[in-house]
Parts: sequence; C-alpha cells; structure tokens
Amino acid sequence: MAEINLRIPGPTPCREEVLEAVARPMMNYRGPEMAELMEELTVNLKRFLDTSRDVLLVTASGTGGLEATIANTISSGDRVLGVNAGVFGRRFCDVAEAFGASLRTIEVDEGLALDPETLKSTLHQEKNCRAVLLTHNETSTAVAHPIEDLCRVVREESDALVFVDAVSSLGAMPLPIDELDIDVVISGSQKAWGVPPGMAMLVLSEKAWKATELATSPRFYFDLRRYRDAQARGTFPFTPALPVIYGLSVALGFMLRETPEGIFTRHARIAARAREGVRSLGLELFADPEHASSTVTAMKVPEGIDESALVALLRTRYHTVYARGQEGLRGKILRLGHLGWVQEPEIDAALRALRSALADLGHRI
Repeated sequence: MAEINLRIPGPTPCREEVLEAVARPMMNYRGPEMAELMEELTVNLKRFLDTSRDVLLVTASGTGGLEATIANTISSGDRVLGVNAGVFGRRFCDVAEAFGASLRTIEVDEGLALDPETLKSTLHQEKNCRAVLLTHNETSTAVAHPIEDLCRVVREESDALVFVDAVSSLGAMPLPIDELDIDVVISGSQKAWGVPPGMAMLVLSEKAWKATELATSPRFYFDLRRYRDAQARGTFPFTPALPVIYGLSVALGFMLRETPEGIFTRHARIAARAREGVRSLGLELFADPEHASSTVTAMKVPEGIDESALVALLRTRYHTVYARGQEGLRGKILRLGHLGWVQEPEIDAALRALRSALADLGHRI
C-alpha cells in the first residue's frame, strides 16, 4: 500500500521516534517513574512556551480543553463575548452557551480576521463582560487572527478574562502567553506538537485560578484543580493517555533542539511556499492574505470542478489527503495542512498531486 501524504490540519504525521515511543510498555501512572517523566515534561513545556506558569495535561481533545476552560471559570448567567469567524470560533461560543453563559457574539465574515477596533467598540458596550473567547488560528478558514492586538484591546478596555483557543497554533506560531497576560490558553497534542490525539494542554493565569474557586458550573473529570494538585505530585487525578505522554516527551526533545524560533520560521516559510504554490495553479486563496495562517492554507475549488470527485481522486490515485471545507464551506474550499513535523517536500508533493488531479478532471491550469 502506498504511503499517504496526510495534509490535513490535524491529526498530523508523527516522527518515527515518536511512534516508537507511543508503543512503549505501560507504567504505573502513580509511581516514581511517572513522577520523573512528568517533572521532565512539565519543565520542557514551560521552557518551550517561555512561560512561568504550569502547563496542565488533560486527557481529552482540544474541544475538551475548551469545555474545561468554561466549566472551571464561568457560572450560569455570566456575560461572555465570543467571536464567530468560523467553525472553531462558533464551537467555543457553543460550549459557553451550553454552560448557561449569557453570550454576545461578534460576527466576522469567514475568510476575514477580527478587527481589533470592532472588538474595542463592542467591549465599550459590554460593561459587565466576564470573559472574552478568542481563536488564535481559525483552522476552518485558514485565518490567523491578530491575537496580540486583540489581547491588548481586552486588557485596555475591560477586566474580563481572556481565553485563547490556540489548538492549531501553539507550538507553530508565536504566542507570548505571559507577556500578553492571557488567562487560559488551550492546545492539543495532535496539531503542531506532532503527537497522536488524546491530550489537551492548558495554561492558566493566577486570575484564572482564582476564577476556578468562584465559578459554580458543575465539573468533576474536568475540574482543573484536581489536575493541578495531582500534577504537583507527578501524577494525574484520573488514568491518563500514557502513550501520548510518551510521544510528547520525545517530540518536545526535537522541538527544543530546533528551538521555538526555528520552528516558527519553518512554519512561516512553508506556509508562504504553500500559498505561492496554490497561486501558481491559478487557484484563489480563501483567507485574507494579510492574516494568512502559518499552519493551514485554504483555497477555493475552481468553478466547474466537483469537489468530492477531486478529493476522492487525490486520495485514491495520488495518495494525498487534503482537508475538506466544513459546514457551510463544504464543497467550496480545500485546506492544505502544514503544521507539526513537516518540510517542503511534503507540501511540494501535495501541490503536484493537486495539479495532476485537476488536470484529470479537465481543469485547465
């Protein structure tokens, strides 16, 4: 069977060394070996992220990290400001509503980024806002929101908690957590970290930890205080996804050797190459070029091309998997993922496959 060039924005391909680590024998997650591994892992995570805060590991998807954030800091009836600029911004809003938040949503056209001035004017109207939900990298549209400007606006205009969904950006794009004083940052193991799915990562400020004591939303498995206290002892409150922890430990070693700056530069370079490659095929990019993501590129499906036939042909004849558009963008765009352990040859091969598949379907380049 031919090797698949998996070019979706998660789960991402893993290094062989990571896959070998995932296959290690299980251990007693309450024993001394676990404590030793966790000490090394947490030190390396803080070092890579350049944060003085603890990084919590919770066995869950990125969405589980979003829910844990809301459940631990928001009470029913709290006023929350969210941003609907794509599938994942909407998801964060939906989670808040599920916990009874009084939600106000800023609507942003898909493909565009949230304007800091829009956020500023909205906050002027919301005097009792408890939290602001931001998405750093909207994977569904390939838009990177100007997160530093947005966080500064919230800090200048409000006392609200700032939550940042960085599931598809943390580890691949700069995010100075401490400098921006973000209250909760959420990421996921299967994205830029180049590890199998199964682990959410959360970084909380002191302000967020104080909010966990005041919030009245029900929580048990996602009670982050349990994870903080257990992690301080080198363990977990509940059975963790041990294989993911093994893989993350190995992946972090590679990432620290490459350095955060090296990784950010590599992602930006490959993203520019992907966008140029898409344009060279005569295809139109979907995201605003000024706010293009470093981890995923979205392109419009050419008029007259059956998107489902194109995706199937890419997979079966050219052994390449692109991500399809989601919800209202289904059939209208394709998304090319380039995050985690990725280099130029994989992207070049994916673009060659796209050129050939389009030609097979009668599209003139």
